Amino acid sequence: MANKIYYLASCDTCRKIIKSLPKDHNLVFHDIKQDPITTEELEEMYALSGSYEALFSKKAQLYKSMGLKDKDLTEDDFKKYILEHYTFLSRPVFIIDGKVFIGNSQQNILQVMKALENK
Repeated sequence: MANKIYYLASCDTCRKIIKSLPKDHNLVFHDIKQDPITTEELEEMYALSGSYEALFSKKAQLYKSMGLKDKDLTEDDFKKYILEHYTFLSRPVFIIDGKVFIGNSQQNILQVMKALENK
């Protein structure tokens, strides 16, 4: 299975992270705005992370504007919203050697770099 990054090309943070990746990373790039994630791709991420909530971005503007922050969302709700609109996927999501790395925290990106350097 190919190593992948799910990202948003228009996101400055994603672009900065991509620029910092090791040169020979061999990642398959998937821009979630141009090519929305499929149910199968999301289910693969879920299988690796164990939670749709972990994949869900509570920083998304729609999260507040749709009033979702005031609701008690279930795993099914998180899955539905991520599939409905790309902005709900916490970005970037890396899948490297069967492990998932979600989001742009410094610690997460350091783990991604380590995983890519061990190729």
